[in-house]
Amino acid sequence: EFTNFKCESVDKDFCEIDKCFLKSVNRTYKYSSLKIKLLRIPVTKVKINFALYKRFNGYKPFLYNITLDACKFLENRNSNPGASYFFDIWEDISNMNHSCPYNHDIEIEKMSTEHLNHHITNILPFPNGRYMFEIHWKAYDIKRAVTQLYLSFT
Repeated sequence: EFTNFKCESVDKDFCEIDKCFLKSVNRTYKYSSLKIKLLRIPVTKVKINFALYKRFNGYKPFLYNITLDACKFLENRNSNPGASYFFDIWEDISNMNHSCPYNHDIEIEKMSTEHLNHHITNILPFPNGRYMFEIHWKAYDIKRAVTQLYLSFT
C-alpha cells in the first residue's frame, strides 16, 4: 500500500514538478502519478540514484542503493540486473523507456499498488514492513529533483 509520495525540484531553472500525487479510487485501488516538466531540453546526460530504505527506528538503507548512467543503461538494459529489476516496474507506465536524448517531460502515469505488489512481492519476496523508495534525478552531474515513495507491505 502507498502511504505517501513526495517530490521536490532541487533546480527550479531546470525542471518543475507538474504532478506528484497519490490517489485512492476505493479501499483496494490506489495509484501514484508523477510528471517532471523539463525546462531545458534536450537532456543528453542523465544519472539516477535509487535507493530502498526500510523503517527501523527511522528509515535505514535496505538492500539497494544503485547509481547509474541512465543513458547507457537504456542502451543496454542487461548491463545492470539490479537496475533492470526496478526499471521493469515502471517501464510500461512511463515515457522513460528509450535512450537519450530526452526532449519531453518525464511521466509515470497511474502506478497502482497492485502493479507494484506484483513486481515487488511476487517476483522477489520482501519482508513485511514500511519502506521508502528514493530517487535522485541528475542531469549533467547536477542533482535536479528528488522523489520519495513511501510504501507499506503487510
